[in-house]
Amino acid sequence: MTGTALVGTGQLVRLALRRDRVLLPVWVLFLVLTTLSTTTALEELYGTAESRALLGATANANSAFLAMLGPLHDWSSLGGLVVWRWGVFAGLFIAIMALLVVTRHTRAEEEEGRTELISATVVGRHASLAAAVVVAGGTSLLIGLLQAVVLIGKDLDVAGSFAFGLSTASVGLVFTGVSAFTAQLSENSRVSNALAGGFLGLTYLFRAAGDAAGSSGPEWLTWLSPIGWTEHVRSFADNRFWVLGISLAAFVVLVGAAAYVVAHRDVGLGLLPSRPGPAHGTIGSPFGLAWRLQKGSLIGWSLALFAVGVIYGSVAQAVGQMVQDNPALGQIVSKIGGADAMVDAFFATVTQLLGLITSIYLVQAVLRLRSEETSLRAEPVLATPVTRWGWIASHVVFAVVGGAVVLACAGLGLGLVHGLRTGDLGAVLPRLLGAALVQAPAAWVVAGVALALFGLFPQLTGVSWAVVSVSLVLTLLGPALQLDQWVIDIAPFSHVPKYPDITAGPLLWLSAVAVVLLAAGFAGFRRRDLTT
Repeated sequence: MTGTALVGTGQLVRLALRRDRVLLPVWVLFLVLTTLSTTTALEELYGTAESRALLGATANANSAFLAMLGPLHDWSSLGGLVVWRWGVFAGLFIAIMALLVVTRHTRAEEEEGRTELISATVVGRHASLAAAVVVAGGTSLLIGLLQAVVLIGKDLDVAGSFAFGLSTASVGLVFTGVSAFTAQLSENSRVSNALAGGFLGLTYLFRAAGDAAGSSGPEWLTWLSPIGWTEHVRSFADNRFWVLGISLAAFVVLVGAAAYVVAHRDVGLGLLPSRPGPAHGTIGSPFGLAWRLQKGSLIGWSLALFAVGVIYGSVAQAVGQMVQDNPALGQIVSKIGGADAMVDAFFATVTQLLGLITSIYLVQAVLRLRSEETSLRAEPVLATPVTRWGWIASHVVFAVVGGAVVLACAGLGLGLVHGLRTGDLGAVLPRLLGAALVQAPAAWVVAGVALALFGLFPQLTGVSWAVVSVSLVLTLLGPALQLDQWVIDIAPFSHVPKYPDITAGPLLWLSAVAVVLLAAGFAGFRRRDLTT
């Protein structure tokens, strides 16, 4: 019976690899080469035992470092530094890769009607799901093994190298299973990706909250996160390979649950019932339609970023407190302005991270245009008196105004919690709200790139996600990788003034660049044919 259900899996794997012949190599090269460049940069930055000891004394005492990067388990070895600096981000990126690939080859195929056509041939019921799992899971394992090979090539410990590579791959496997399951819940691929992405965001918050609190707080939260499990492997320290068994068990359970649902539902339908629409039409404008399509994403992102702000705001006071608890660190910090300067640096880093995260929402909002177009839903709308500019503007407003709303919610979470903890809410809230909102022009530039691609080169709209990834890497890892400043400056977020020294100049020209890119997208879409 199992063999019959898997008939045709090999052919579908080959088809998926052919369709992703560009996308998958880009993901593999990105994650492996970033591992190599990070290792090389850290080797140069911390080449002496003294420099590593100093880092070890400060990294685990800094709540900002802990929330963003996790604990530094072994400061004495280069491998331990690599795991600390890159491990969390490697897990985050490979999770995104896995969930996008699985949804693309499962729910998206059903949504477009191709699965039904393929099912009419000699193909088993589980073949499509199995092929997607093989491609995403196999790519995750390949990335992990290549990471291990790269680290071994840098003369790092073999066991630690494989522990790190396999821990990264394990996150990919878990989210292969997560996406395989969420693809069975809804009839819509966007909802499936949103559910998987929401779970990723939630587990990332658990990890960040558990790590930021340190040993005196709810460290157990990290055990609720697949990314936290990679930290508990303690690569290059204890090399606890047994923790990988948790990820493997989660993968098996999730894929098994997805396979069970596939066998008991109709093709094209989801486990969750679709809500019937209203008996009479209530949408009378392009903006009303865009609001109906975009409101769930906007509300979800706003609530999620507010929660992120609350978490980071709750640990900010500990940044100043640790200076008092660590005299050696206090002497270092006093040279850069004392504990207040350290808290400001924490918020500067956090608000920049919030801006980068928000850019993901902006690109998602813009690319809804392409989704509507390729699904042939845009043409009936444009056949009415609705103009092209009116239709595209109705969605772009959710990227421009909606992005500011999301950032405002993040700043509100930061300011409310930190202001209440310090007893100075009236002064703290406006400052942190402003610190979050100044990230908006940089995020608008990323959205502008996405719209320009949609209008001018619609087949390349997927490159928008590469722009987001490059911005993340250059902004967060560029200084550590010792990249030239002109390379780091490619990322728009590198030009945003750092809190609390906010100036208007960079924000104005970033906004001007965003306007030019958005205008190019509008003009390009007006002149081209649909679905080209």
